[in-house]
Formats: sequence, structure tokens, C-alpha cells
Amino acid sequence: GGGERRIEAQHGKGKLTARERIEILLDEGSFEEFDMFKSHRCTDFGMADQQIPGDGVVTG
Repeated sequence: GGGERRIEAQHGKGKLTARERIEILLDEGSFEEFDMFKSHRCTDFGMADQQIPGDGVVTG
């Protein structure tokens, strides 16, 4: 998440985004994302004011 600016920053550091890494790691069609726009419920550390869509954990 974070929009184009954050994606460009990752690429500028020679890094891939989490979704790009998942695409490389897994076989096509073997991954299903649920609640793409789900956000956290954390209120600690000033997070109550932060909206981070796609915040989550990859399990399998």
C-alpha cells in the first residue's frame, strides 16, 4: 500500500513491493487475497490516525 510514491520509493531502493514478491514466490492462481482494503484496528503508537489499506499477514 501507500500509493505510487511509496511503490516508486521501494523500486528506487532496488526492492519489490509485498504483492510483487508474492507474485514471484507463488505459482499463478495459487494465491487468493481477501479483504484487499482491510485496515488495522491498532490505536497504540499514533496508529489510530493512520489508514493503511491492505495491512495484514500472509499465511499459508
